Amino acid sequence: MVNRLVVAAPASGSGKTTVATGLMAALRRAGSRVAPFKVGPDYIDPGYHSLATGRPGRNLDPVLVGEHRIPGLFAHGAKGCDIAVVEGVMGLFDGRVDTAGVGSTAHVAKLINAPVLFVVDARGQSRSLAALLHGFRGYDPTVRLGGVILNQVGSERHEQVLRSACDEVGLDVLGVLPRDPQFSLPSRHLGLVTAAEHGPEAITAVDAIAAAVAKHIDLDAVRALASSVPSMAVAAWEPQVEAVTGEPLIAVAGGAAFTFGYAEHVEVLKAAGAAVAVVDPLNDEDLPEGTAGLVLPGGFPEQHAEALSANAKLREAVAGFARSGAPVHAECGGLLYLARSLDGHPMCGVLDADGFMTPKLTLGYRDAVASTSSPLHPPGSRVTGHEFHRTQLSTPHSTPPAWHWRGVDSRPVTEGFVAGGVHASYLHTHPAGDPEAVARFVRACHPFVARAGGGTVFA
Repeated sequence: MVNRLVVAAPASGSGKTTVATGLMAALRRAGSRVAPFKVGPDYIDPGYHSLATGRPGRNLDPVLVGEHRIPGLFAHGAKGCDIAVVEGVMGLFDGRVDTAGVGSTAHVAKLINAPVLFVVDARGQSRSLAALLHGFRGYDPTVRLGGVILNQVGSERHEQVLRSACDEVGLDVLGVLPRDPQFSLPSRHLGLVTAAEHGPEAITAVDAIAAAVAKHIDLDAVRALASSVPSMAVAAWEPQVEAVTGEPLIAVAGGAAFTFGYAEHVEVLKAAGAAVAVVDPLNDEDLPEGTAGLVLPGGFPEQHAEALSANAKLREAVAGFARSGAPVHAECGGLLYLARSLDGHPMCGVLDADGFMTPKLTLGYRDAVASTSSPLHPPGSRVTGHEFHRTQLSTPHSTPPAWHWRGVDSRPVTEGFVAGGVHASYLHTHPAGDPEAVARFVRACHPFVARAGGGTVFA
């Protein structure tokens, strides 16, 4: 197992993404081969991690994939690197609601046996920092706090008092970041603006953060902390699926509007025998020649609805492809793209439903059961997925749902749509948690059996 550390904080908004991304970039610029990771299901931060390291940003989420897979996924993503930086999620001990911290940063730190670099937003506190650090270190002694980064420090005197507080509890300060608005990334309704959408400005922001980290954080001390880990013999994760012959071509939507995808998805598709091509619904006017299956991942199509709608040629191609019965897998943003309209802008019209923004955030893990046979799942198969959206979709008449689960107060919930070869849902799933579903999709792509009355039969 590679040298490693986890960047954590007492709560969201403390500066984890700034510090983690800056560390990744600064270490890379100093000659290290850096493996980037993010705890939890988040898609946005890994985009900035990729910019910082030149490697795919990967997620470590015990809820979505099972805790037994985390060490192997970590080893898989860290191949060829000499240091790994793992950005945490929320506060150090915040995990899935109503569990004992399952999926938390602390949980993952223990699974990969990594020390924690603790980022504290120091605004509005001085010696009280000692009590905060004492509480976090003592809450679970099996989680090792290895050092502190002081963020948002107001003055030299403020820094002196904070350092003294850290000395009281015996924790080393590895860096001090002053208050500076350039050490931030742009935000919007679901968090940061994705790196792909932010374009050249994202690179500029990462460069500024890297320079600040190199100036204000002791990189040698960070490397020393990351190397103070025991050796672990862990087999790297590999997708154990049976490959089909013939390399069916699967088009995967990308570009600025569809950025929510896990790196392992394409890896499992290829392991199952597929060839993969990227299609950008903002710019490409047709699906790649020979496309046998289509994956429409999540993203922010609501931010690009007018431009997506203007590309009528691709919308028509996608609609025709779906009507042919060929397999289509759509998650969240992909679901909206298949709708009749999104905030009044015409979309592909595959689903007789309309999408629209709402003020309500739908967020959380779901233990779902497949309701209807589809290219991905036989009826009754179980998955754990994650919802994260502010949009809502009107329900088409007489369209079978993709999922059902128990909601608030154990009320039954049905969600998503299965229509012919289309499986469309708000639920995000991780392919490493159920690689067989991806392999089933590839098998459905080539060949698939068309019925005389239209639609598709799945074995």
